[in-house]
Amino acid sequence: MATKKTATSACKMTAKTAAKTTTLPTRHEELICWVKDFAKLTQAKNVVWCDGTKKEYNEMCDALLKAGVFTKLNPKKRPGCFLARSHWSDVARVEDRTYIACKKQEDAGPTCNWIDPTELKKTMTGLYQGCMKGRTLYVIPFSMGPIGSPIAKIGVELTDSPYVVVNMHIMTRVGTKVLKELGTNGEFVKCLHSIGSPLKAGQKDSTWPCAPLEKKYIAHFPETSEIWSFGSGYGGNALLGKKCLALRIASNLARREGWLAEHMLILKLTSPAKKVYYICAAFPSACGKTNLAMMEPRVPGWTVETIGDDISWMKIGADGRLYAINPEAGFFGVAPGTSMDSNPNAIRTITKNTIFTNCGLTDDGDIWWEGMGVPAPDHVIDWKGVSRKPTVDAKGKKVFLDEKGEKVNIAHPNARFTAPAAQCPVIADEWEDPAGVPIDAFLFGGRRPTVIPLVNQAKDWTHAVFMGSAAGSETTAANLSAIGVVRRDPMAMLPFFGYNAADYLLHWLTMPLRTNPEKLPKVFFTNWFRKDEKGFMWNGFGDNSRVLKWVCERIDGKGKYQDTAIGFLPTADAIDMTGYVDSSRTPAEVKAAMATLTSVDKEGWKKEIATVADSYAQFGNKMPHVLKAKLAEITAALKK
Repeated sequence: MATKKTATSACKMTAKTAAKTTTLPTRHEELICWVKDFAKLTQAKNVVWCDGTKKEYNEMCDALLKAGVFTKLNPKKRPGCFLARSHWSDVARVEDRTYIACKKQEDAGPTCNWIDPTELKKTMTGLYQGCMKGRTLYVIPFSMGPIGSPIAKIGVELTDSPYVVVNMHIMTRVGTKVLKELGTNGEFVKCLHSIGSPLKAGQKDSTWPCAPLEKKYIAHFPETSEIWSFGSGYGGNALLGKKCLALRIASNLARREGWLAEHMLILKLTSPAKKVYYICAAFPSACGKTNLAMMEPRVPGWTVETIGDDISWMKIGADGRLYAINPEAGFFGVAPGTSMDSNPNAIRTITKNTIFTNCGLTDDGDIWWEGMGVPAPDHVIDWKGVSRKPTVDAKGKKVFLDEKGEKVNIAHPNARFTAPAAQCPVIADEWEDPAGVPIDAFLFGGRRPTVIPLVNQAKDWTHAVFMGSAAGSETTAANLSAIGVVRRDPMAMLPFFGYNAADYLLHWLTMPLRTNPEKLPKVFFTNWFRKDEKGFMWNGFGDNSRVLKWVCERIDGKGKYQDTAIGFLPTADAIDMTGYVDSSRTPAEVKAAMATLTSVDKEGWKKEIATVADSYAQFGNKMPHVLKAKLAEITAALKK
């Protein structure tokens, strides 16, 4: 599965002799030697094996509180919650410092940041030398997925960050029970992490130690299933079970082993007749993935329950269907914009036992961020620790300004919450079923103000993969690029490919060879973001359940549709609009908008197809021929 067995001659301490000198929670000789060798390299002052207990979590939080890393929030408002503030330079994934280090550059492809693995390991070994002086090395055994699940994988992260430990407690299944499952010779993914900030004797520690940007590395070695991270303590750079293992390394494992590791939510949809459908959806950033996973449907009688909001691992079951698990145990969500309007169930989830990072702190010990749906406080400490008071603008709205009179964010735009999935009020009973749930449909999507219809069904599996390969979002005024340019994000995996994206698409194309094609999920492309002169043409949020209802009807072979050049679109009256209200449009205007949303803009699509062809060009002959043929087929159909 993961790491290859390595010679242990460099490590003289065997599991047997280690047990004589100290009590260790495992007899896994390779693991013990690996930990010992890294502790020696980094010169850590001591080594702690994490047991995953609530007692350990509480003690770590208390230590972070005493160190000034955590601020305890008001226990009456948010029991068990803490706020952390990172260094201003360590606030998000650093894609330009994220590497795929495989032997051949062509195996990484043009969308990955490639570097020679031998060269990189030499550089990073030098950085790791003595990097944990004065610090504790924590050993975090973790399971991605329910422990013992045939779809789950085990990793072990070595880190000097207590912040990482407590977040991994929430995001994964951690501790001694994982080591028991690993046994004495089980395979595991090796994950090395350091904040890269050794302490001299008597030196006062920073509340957020990290290395400068030029020394930050997030490295993936797909051929040996290893992850090496240095210099950052934030999010996906440091919580190595998340994007690093769950997508970049797992996508490689999935290709070798014949399964799928995807950047997809998993939701359970139940009809009024109590029929259950399981749906996975892949959307690029800022396209409402978490909102959909926790949606409150506006179609009477339908319910949505959450299985996962970010990642899906899927294997073919004995019955030939794809079964999915959520490999994570928590939610690592973007805070700004999350409100009772956009995602009420997320707001309910984070009322307790949650770690907030880079949010504002109010005088009554609560958190605040932009787009929270509550009035701005009269005084707040921003994410940098600066005291702020709002002013009232010409429209009577409270705004926060710096000393130059320029608007400032109280919460960083990438401020996060880390919360246990189990406390989500709409978590599905089967969210931890080790067998997974059978997937009925895949949704792809993007933020597209023009051309792309509300929903479009693929005609066959090749068409489905083509749809996913063409996914992306148009840039807006908020992006530092030309407005209206499409940034292609195939399968919403662009930042997370662990190997050549063309080979990844080829892997998807092989799925009908692995099972009965009729048992694969039906595939749809959605777009909640189409605009006209009045603004958004579709309400989104809870009204997206209307689209999901039609998706379910199509799964059942029902649901009215029209066969078009680009796929099967709903007829103008196929979407259930009962009770639908758009305050900016009259009923007649809503009807006209729906007619547009369910039709094909032929001229627009001709341009769309041309830009998809351009996006394929970078892969040369690596791009599967059948996708090029499908592109040519659609191009010809649009000319009729």
